[in-house]
Amino acid sequence: MPKYFFHVRRNDVFEEDVEGIDLATPEQAREEAIAAAREIVAERICAGRSADGDVFEIMTEDGTLVAIVPFSSVLS
Repeated sequence: MPKYFFHVRRNDVFEEDVEGIDLATPEQAREEAIAAAREIVAERICAGRSADGDVFEIMTEDGTLVAIVPFSSVLS
């Protein structure tokens, strides 16, 4: 099963996911990113903070970019 890494880019800051998770398809990786982004956005709203500009950059083990999921896109 392929491993996907969910790196977070916050404006100019890049936070690397060094663990990743095993998922069967890129579509499952995108669904996982959407669910995680919703949780993060909810936590930030409760804390009075913003997630504007934050995105997940989903990559495979070989560094192939699979998808970019802006946190703002999960609100609708």
